[in-house]
Amino acid sequence: MGMRKGAVALSWNSEKDDAPRLIAAGKGPLADKILALAEKADIPIMEKEPLVEALLDLQPGTVVPPELFRITAEVYIFLMNLDKDSYSERFR
Repeated sequence: MGMRKGAVALSWNSEKDDAPRLIAAGKGPLADKILALAEKADIPIMEKEPLVEALLDLQPGTVVPPELFRITAEVYIFLMNLDKDSYSERFR
């Protein structure tokens, strides 16, 4: 895995939070570790550099601010489409 500018991880408990929460963020070797852990846990990875750059300034545990809702929604649409495709493949 090559050196990356940055990586972030988001989590969303819709019963508890109004928006996704940043659970990890880092640059360089820490970004590589975040990505390696995601791959090991079979968590989908999406490259969205503008979102990553904006979230790198926040502390883990912070809820995504409203000005980033639109770009964050693109990530969740990507994930929903993955789930739908995965569901379709499993039950054909």
